[in-house]
Formats: sequence, structure tokens, C-alpha cells
Amino acid sequence: MRHWLMKSEPDEFSIDDLLAAPGRCTAWSGVRNYQARNFMRDEMRKGDGVLFYHSSCPEPGIAGLAEIASDAYPDATQFDRKSPYYDPKATRTAPRWVNVDVRGVRKTRLMPLAELRARRPLAKMWLLRPGSRLSITPVSAAEWRAITQLLLRK
Repeated sequence: MRHWLMKSEPDEFSIDDLLAAPGRCTAWSGVRNYQARNFMRDEMRKGDGVLFYHSSCPEPGIAGLAEIASDAYPDATQFDRKSPYYDPKATRTAPRWVNVDVRGVRKTRLMPLAELRARRPLAKMWLLRPGSRLSITPVSAAEWRAITQLLLRK
């Protein structure tokens, strides 16, 4: 089992939106970065844990827990001419972009970016690297344990 951090802008799609979705599940579509796509396509598996991260907002941070609910499959938005994610180079026989389904597990307290930076066990976390802007990043087992222990502490 692997662990991931997946970023979403809360005014576009928040942890509350995920938890309110039918079956608490949604397709994680619209990813247009090759490295993030490769993580979904090549490494994500059903059951992997997800830290749901609110980004590009007044206080970015981890807002909840989720899980990968499907293996990767072609992202339909690449074929939709009306979508902002349309890709004229993609074809149904040779899709360029994939998505996975993500299922919400629970909302947590917000763990702000500043708190993540202050935790020594998280010093090497991909999210905290200078210039890291990927919307999907791997999380080590040790980082996952440290974060979930803090988030789920009563």
C-alpha cells in the first residue's frame, strides 16, 4: 500500500464536496502534468491512502483523509471539446491523460502548511521541497504515520 498527497483548490472541489459526492467518490480528472499523471497511471492502486490537501487558499493544508477507489482509466475531459482540459492530441485509441477515482474517508482538522513545516519527521516530505508544485505527490509510510497520528489525536 502506498500513500499520496492530492491537492485541490477548495473553491473548486473541497473535502466537504468529496464527502457529499454520491458514494463519497469522484473521478480525479483534469490532471495535466506528466509526472502527476504517471503517479496515477503507474503507481496508484485501489486502497492507497490519500491526504486531501486544500491549496491556493488563504490557509493551505491537509483537510481530510481519502483513499484511491479505482485503478487509472482514461480521463474523459481530454476528449470533450467544451472542457478546459480538452487535449486535441488525445484520441480514444491513444489517450494521453488518466484519472483515478478517489473516495472520501473523513474530514479532519486543518493541518496547515506551517505546521507541516514545523514537524521534524516531515522535513523531507515532497510537498515541503523548494519549488514543489505538483498536485499529486507520494507520501512515505513514516510521513503518513506521523501525519495521521497528529490528525486523529483526540
